[in-house]
Amino acid sequence: MEIRPIRNDEDHAAAVREIEKLWGAAIGTEEGDKLDILATLVEKYEEARWPGVDASDPIDLLNYAIEELGHTQAELAELLGSRSRASELLNRRRSLTVEMIHKISGAWKIPADLLVRPSRVAA
Repeated sequence: MEIRPIRNDEDHAAAVREIEKLWGAAIGTEEGDKLDILATLVEKYEEARWPGVDASDPIDLLNYAIEELGHTQAELAELLGSRSRASELLNRRRSLTVEMIHKISGAWKIPADLLVRPSRVAA
């Protein structure tokens, strides 16, 4: 992969795939340098794409989509099949499943790799 600016979600997904391939590369090697540069680019893109959101937490990202991007909890409930399932998810009492991730990613155009990440659980 040629390193270049991340300008859209497709570029972001490609960079994340490349990071996964390079994960564990030794510091100071060509692969390690490439990993460091790509991780920095991905972090900057995520900060710009989802400002004020911890993009490493999928539930924070869903809440941002509801509060700032015009989606609703009712839309999420429709995608997931019930209001209680959406509420449990947003209140961190239920984890995202692969099926949920695919539905949300497709409907709300959130890259699936951001939804796959572990989320904080309710205290």
